[in-house]
Amino acid sequence: MARATGKGEAVYERLKSDIESLRLRPGAKLGEVQLGEEMGASRTPVREAIRRLAQEGLVDFVPGEVARVAAISLGGVRALFEFRMLLEPRAAASVAASGVTDARVLVPFRELHERLEEFDESFRALDAAAQARSYQEFYDITEAFDQAVIVACRNPYLARTIRDLRSQTVRLRHLSHSGPRRMLTSLEEHRAMLKAIRQGDVQAAEAACLHHLAQTLQALIDSLTSQDLTLGADVRLDAVS
Repeated sequence: MARATGKGEAVYERLKSDIESLRLRPGAKLGEVQLGEEMGASRTPVREAIRRLAQEGLVDFVPGEVARVAAISLGGVRALFEFRMLLEPRAAASVAASGVTDARVLVPFRELHERLEEFDESFRALDAAAQARSYQEFYDITEAFDQAVIVACRNPYLARTIRDLRSQTVRLRHLSHSGPRRMLTSLEEHRAMLKAIRQGDVQAAEAACLHHLAQTLQALIDSLTSQDLTLGADVRLDAVS
């Protein structure tokens, strides 16, 4: 599908951001008229945005019915992470290997490592309320890391597949980093991945990425099954084996 322009692109970006950040909850209705009024758009750009988001798996859309934000299920989360565990460790290993022969590959990872260390130092000095407000900065660093791996990965098919999964993984980030303790653990995991990549340690980069994904999956399972679940009744807890 050709990418929309102008108002259609603005509606798409706004809806995507609201879904990924969980401002629009899983299962929430996406009425074209109401959304159009809220965004100052006609039904056509809203409908096209919903169709694009459905292609990305963020919206459940059936023509003639009211679209809804796609539900989050344990089964779906497990399947997603099983796939990511096949792909992303190999990409991290590829980047580590590339950096050995081309120092330019390592430039963004050196900068990210510095950002991470600065964030860690400042975050630990904050009180709990201020820490909660600073989560977005950490999200920005981890997103930049993921994008840097995609750009530096020399296998275009691998990079493209990982990129296509980003919409799903970004939405889950807000569940996996459910508190300061998990966020600091994730910070250590990213530090390990960055260190391995910068040192050109292929095996360590692959292992660190696999460990991070496994820990993130467990954090998501804990969050989805917690008594403190706040996503609402529209979140499915599918049976998992």
